[in-house]
Amino acid sequence: MNYNDLRHFADSWGLVAMGMIFLVLVAWPFRKGASGRNHDAAHIIFRDDDDD
Repeated sequence: MNYNDLRHFADSWGLVAMGMIFLVLVAWPFRKGASGRNHDAAHIIFRDDDDD
């Protein structure tokens, strides 16, 4: 493969693959079973708070 072949691949299928990976990564936190983990991650900084 030469440079032009690689550039053509990146312009077509490489772009499609990167777009699909981006969409999966954006949608990942919104899947059905993720709300518990998202809540834990959002509140981890408050785990050792003492409000005596």
